[in-house]
Amino acid sequence: MVRAVPRGTGHYLPVRVVENAEFEKTLDTSDEWIRSRSGIERRHFAHEGEKTSDLAIAAARAALLDAGLEGSDIDAIVLATATPDQTFPSTAVRVQDAIGMRGGFAFDIQAVCAGFVFALAQADAMIRT
Repeated sequence: MVRAVPRGTGHYLPVRVVENAEFEKTLDTSDEWIRSRSGIERRHFAHEGEKTSDLAIAAARAALLDAGLEGSDIDAIVLATATPDQTFPSTAVRVQDAIGMRGGFAFDIQAVCAGFVFALAQADAMIRT
């Protein structure tokens, strides 16, 4: 049986870190309230003009480097996001172009918090069948 196994991983976080305390200045909330209900302590905000595709391209390049692969070695991109650059074309095709992937296909999955799990399951199913 064919198994899907990660060859490389990559990530990218925008530089600007926003702590919960920053929200106390403009919202009726507190660090404790946010942490106790969500577990979130801080988040990274993209700078003005930085799009989802920019973040995804940086993460994809890091994953390719980690795997020792080139974009032309990739057959598919399944990109999970709740914040696409636009509805059409998909954010995944922007990544496809930027990393030099000339064959195969690329598409987005929009399933909010569950998006990563759905994208991983979809990629796994495509590899195994």
